[in-house]
Amino acid sequence: MTNQRGAIIVGASSGIGEALARRLAADGYEIGLAARRTERMRRIGAELPTKSYVATLDVSATEDARRGFFELAEAMPSVDLVVISAGVAPVNHDLEWEPERQTVDVNVRGFTAMATAAMEYFEETPDHASEADGHLVGISSVAAHFGSGGTQAYSASKAYVSTYLEGLRDRQADRDANVTVTTVEPGFVDTDLSLGGFWECSPETAAAQIARAIRKERSHVYVTRRWRLIAWFLDLAPEGVLRRLF
Repeated sequence: MTNQRGAIIVGASSGIGEALARRLAADGYEIGLAARRTERMRRIGAELPTKSYVATLDVSATEDARRGFFELAEAMPSVDLVVISAGVAPVNHDLEWEPERQTVDVNVRGFTAMATAAMEYFEETPDHASEADGHLVGISSVAAHFGSGGTQAYSASKAYVSTYLEGLRDRQADRDANVTVTTVEPGFVDTDLSLGGFWECSPETAAAQIARAIRKERSHVYVTRRWRLIAWFLDLAPEGVLRRLF
């Protein structure tokens, strides 16, 4: 067993992914940064207090992305944690095909490619800094609870992410590997993807709450925690009421 904890963050070049890379490095993790913007990741990595590794990958190119993930994991002494934060959120009221296709390619196909790669790595690689076999964290959204016009593909893709992670947790009950799976559902976070609104928090606040959920090995967390009230309301309110409100 190695003594050095390591984390790979997919989508680490901005937003929640970047903030979480900085937070986990401050907590002692070596960080594997994975995203499309190579120079941006190198600048982030140079500012971290622990060693960093950089992999250039586009999750929508699934086979290349999976290959890049395994190469990055092999280059690190240990990978105990994988966070999938890559995503897009175009507004598309006119139902143009390209934004819808891109959302599915990144948020659904790309997410699944990375999630399955992480689980394969955890289940087949025994050498970790922790006694557990690994921890997978997926960044979903409170938008998973309601299909909003204009961002219908985004909401549907995040519903997929939340349900897929739930399925992975259920699958773990019948597996020998001890892998924790955490679903993170943020509300509004001040990133390039945010549409803005009430209760918006900074990426740093989001990262702090996600890091806490990681330490506590939570299965599900809302960011910030008050967003669970909105999620419960969206799940329970009749659709006609929601349409009038939104």
